[in-house]
Amino acid sequence: MNLNHLQYFRVLAKLEHYTQAAEQLSITQPSLSHAISSLEKELGVYLFEKQGRNVRLTKYGRFFLTYVETALNELELGEKKLRELASNTQGSIELGFICTLEGLFVPTLINQFLQQDDYQNVHFSFAQGESNQLLQGLKDEKYDLILCSYVDNEPDIEFVPITEQELVLIVPKNHPLAHQDEIDLVDTVDYPFISFNKETELRHTIDDLFLKSNTKPNIICEVEEDSVVAGLVAFNYGIAILPRVTILNQFDVKVIKISNPNPTRYIYLASVRNKSISPTLMAFKNFIIAQTKHELLK
Repeated sequence: MNLNHLQYFRVLAKLEHYTQAAEQLSITQPSLSHAISSLEKELGVYLFEKQGRNVRLTKYGRFFLTYVETALNELELGEKKLRELASNTQGSIELGFICTLEGLFVPTLINQFLQQDDYQNVHFSFAQGESNQLLQGLKDEKYDLILCSYVDNEPDIEFVPITEQELVLIVPKNHPLAHQDEIDLVDTVDYPFISFNKETELRHTIDDLFLKSNTKPNIICEVEEDSVVAGLVAFNYGIAILPRVTILNQFDVKVIKISNPNPTRYIYLASVRNKSISPTLMAFKNFIIAQTKHELLK
């Protein structure tokens, strides 16, 4: 089926006039008539019928037009996306990042990148989630890049460390531990503990901290969102370990530094290895690595 014939058909269906359609398409009227006749012959039905000096779609034409418009629109969108993909200065980037990443971290990176003259026409889409969920989306091409925790047994994923987070203990303001500014995890085991779901990477990190201190927390509930954890602590439901992020300032909790074991958590830029990417995406990836490199060298 000739693609030009489908484009001619769409224009004629809109204008319902051969002369006007031929002028818009910059072809002769006989050429347009021949193209429509060829398309009708190929399909085995009449797509148009005469109505005075004009034409109108038959029921077959109306039926076929829906599919032609869908197909041509998709092709035009694909052409547009392909041009963006090959462009050095424009396009769109799908970025996923973990919910517990510092609130201003991603907006600051994006703002700094877009301030460069070459990339002011780049558009971003964002999604948040848990590391394993984001990694699956990365492999399914739902995201171009993600900011997440390191996950073992992912040979097709490249992980580049870009920043680190300090994990801290949070307790209610009236809690027996609230008078302390620094604490060893062994001193927390007698108190009810709120943890993350076992499927989350942060839960594994926290479990490793207790394992290193040869202790086991008294877990009374498991949740997924860091804001929910902080809220439960504020209402005196238990104590918890969270990354030291600004969201903690919104809750009535005491933040306590963990002195033992080392409570550092690294955040990584993850991408699919050996995958062809656009020049714009490569520029953004290199920008993140360059901008965050000094943070890890402090």
